[in-house]
Amino acid sequence: MKTVYEINGFESRLDYLNDLADGMGIDRPTVLALADLLGETEDFDGLVTSLEDWDFSQDSDDWY
Repeated sequence: MKTVYEINGFESRLDYLNDLADGMGIDRPTVLALADLLGETEDFDGLVTSLEDWDFSQDSDDWY
């Protein structure tokens, strides 16, 4: 039986997370730490949203 990662074209969760980091331009340690915090059930939803928020906050000078 294929994993959700294999169904979506990745070899493993780590392969998916590395691809996500590369695609979003966010360093791997940040992606891995957030993925670990949120858990696997959030990999395709909450993690992506959180990384989008993270990326936006890093670009903004007005976050204070």
